[in-house]
Amino acid sequence: MERKRVSSGTEWESTVGYSRAIRVGSHVHVSGTTATDDDGDVVGEGDPYEQTRRAIRNVEDALREAGASLEDVVRTRMFVTDVDEWEAVGEAHGEAFGNVRPTTSMVEVSRLIDPEMLVEIEAVAIVPE
Repeated sequence: MERKRVSSGTEWESTVGYSRAIRVGSHVHVSGTTATDDDGDVVGEGDPYEQTRRAIRNVEDALREAGASLEDVVRTRMFVTDVDEWEAVGEAHGEAFGNVRPTTSMVEVSRLIDPEMLVEIEAVAIVPE
């Protein structure tokens, strides 16, 4: 089965050996995605709501390149550095996925790869072949 790889062009992908997203058949898996801009700078420093919005926008970009959309998402996973901020993270997630209602998890982690990052999101989508 053909694998379509999506790259964000960051140095991390070749160094660590992963893709931003992979589409195999009707399944699209998006790697953990953070709130970074096109230059790799963190967006929304100190603001979990803004970071969640930007991370979802970056997920959406990867999905689009793989031939999918937010409406095709069936699963998200949210990794947060402070679960007490769940309402801000949940609000941004709900704005993007309120009508889609994918399954999801929100898990607190001790930190992400950059101390300014507060949220990382993974997504799985299923699209018609």
